[in-house]
Amino acid sequence: MDAILEPRAVGDVTGAFFVPGYQRGYRWGPDEVDRLLADIWESNGEPYYLQPVVVKQMADGRWELIDGQQRFTTLYLIFQYMRDQGLQSAGAGYSIEYETRPGSQEFLRSPMADHKDENIDFHHIFGAYERIRTWFEAWEHRTQHVANKFYGYLFDSVKVIWYEASQDLDSITLFTRLNVGRIPLTDAELVKALVLANSRARPGYSDKSEQIAAQWDQFERELRSPEVWSFITGRHEHEATHIGLVLDTLADRNGGRSSGRHRPRYYTFETLRNEITADAQAFWDRVVRLHSLILGWHDDRQVFHKVGFLIQVGSDTFGQLVNMADGLTKPQLHEALDGRIRDVLDLTEEDLGALDYDTRSAKCNEVLLLMNVETVRARKDDTARYSFNAHSRGSWSLEHIHAQNAKELRRDEKIWREWLLLQRDVVEDLPTLESAVRAELLSEIDDVLGMIAEQQVHGVGVRFDAVKAAVEDALTDESTRRGENVHSLANLALLASGDNSALSNSTFEVKRREILARDKAGSYIPPCTRNVFLKYYTDADDQQIHFWGAADRESYLKAILEAVAPYLQTSEVAA
Repeated sequence: MDAILEPRAVGDVTGAFFVPGYQRGYRWGPDEVDRLLADIWESNGEPYYLQPVVVKQMADGRWELIDGQQRFTTLYLIFQYMRDQGLQSAGAGYSIEYETRPGSQEFLRSPMADHKDENIDFHHIFGAYERIRTWFEAWEHRTQHVANKFYGYLFDSVKVIWYEASQDLDSITLFTRLNVGRIPLTDAELVKALVLANSRARPGYSDKSEQIAAQWDQFERELRSPEVWSFITGRHEHEATHIGLVLDTLADRNGGRSSGRHRPRYYTFETLRNEITADAQAFWDRVVRLHSLILGWHDDRQVFHKVGFLIQVGSDTFGQLVNMADGLTKPQLHEALDGRIRDVLDLTEEDLGALDYDTRSAKCNEVLLLMNVETVRARKDDTARYSFNAHSRGSWSLEHIHAQNAKELRRDEKIWREWLLLQRDVVEDLPTLESAVRAELLSEIDDVLGMIAEQQVHGVGVRFDAVKAAVEDALTDESTRRGENVHSLANLALLASGDNSALSNSTFEVKRREILARDKAGSYIPPCTRNVFLKYYTDADDQQIHFWGAADRESYLKAILEAVAPYLQTSEVAA
């Protein structure tokens, strides 16, 4: 017999259930009981799915309850409490008996304090019953009203996924598989079981189940590729089943659900169930087409970078972009993606030039990510791709290219010491410094380092501030010393964020050396950030390699503008 898989309202569950001895007994405590009660109540009549219940028919007609006994026992007690208190006229439509606990059926029908200590199962059953009492009594004069609605939910909207295992499956093996690590069945696993069950040979139809199972595994492997997964999700964390993204997308298209809304448990399975049952092959053909679309978008460098950017900044999900692309030709798709990026960016050329870290840091981040993506996309090398996987693996922040006075260093001697050591390395061998200036700075730095090492309390803060100002003055070009805005877009780059306050507040040359060291060590550096610290954007005639000055900022801002220009609004449109 093939497995049977279907939703079933809790109130419509009937029959005698038997919990075999290989399982532990009832062990739910107050937290689990409260959570179940709250989840059912807060579902507010909307479809709500509990974890699957796995059963197998026994020779005497009873159901062997392989998985789900904790939930089923608690639900039974909820029904029983409402009947005992006269809140409803009937209890559960099913019974439960534990093989290892004689009298368990009777105790469930009437949990008595006098018998609760006879064994550990009775103890937990009585505790759960009392917790249910506490929950209902907390509603005071509204208890009857709440009980009526709650009872209705159990019949109308709260369901279990009823999984009737085939007779040839070994119950203990199945129980072990389901309970190792206590990993619940996913939507994808339920869909797979239903598709395969409806794809087996029957009169007039050939068996397609093995072919579909092989394709399923192939699709899962392909979606598990880090670059593919980060491209369509914007994240690097892997999930139990990657094909679930395809199924969720199909379910959202069927049900019209916005991907941003809360997805009820087993929403995908329930939404797709009727379609699969009606024609499993037609449904699978839809899966194949959507999977092919993912790989097609991934392999097309132009689409890859545009879609990847939109997903990475969080403006769109993969499903939303699939809906947008529905029915479009390739040129129309590119036009639609360009328009979508333009809408997300929502900037004119004038707006871009006025962007500032203090007032619009999120928009600065978007612009710089787009610059990096577009820089790679524009390369003639057909293999060049921006790594959304590397990007999604890091925590990225806006780094001041030259951070003089970007923010004050914390009054922390450990940070002061690290900052001084970083600058000292540069002062010691920077060729543009005059010998006398170098000697004086090194002497002052060493004096303060000595004070910190000797844990001198008085005067060290004042001396540090004075040395900091002197070092910054020596390692900063004239335009920056004049106080030009260090928070402008022209002084910002994307870099992996961290807690190194000393480095973040360092001068350009210190940061340049750190970037080169990270790059040499194999760390991921966004291409435009790397270009900044290599002075890639500055004309050769204007280059002063150890400083970040006015000419550098002007050239960098021009490069940003050129990279994102196709996605800027005209002043007339913005107005």
